[in-house]
Amino acid sequence: MSEQQKKNKGQAETTKSGRGANECLICGRKQGLVTRHNIMLCRQCFRENAAKIGFKKMN
Repeated sequence: MSEQQKKNKGQAETTKSGRGANECLICGRKQGLVTRHNIMLCRQCFRENAAKIGFKKMN
């Protein structure tokens, strides 16, 4: 076996598509992602950091 095969033998292959492919950049959560405009934050982190990013509440 080559070194690369030994290294990858016990590891599961990372998901390239589907819901598990993306995760929040801050906390790593995979559910509730805001992917519009390539924000890539979960909804909780987005709410905490929206003002810093430049978003304003409408009402």
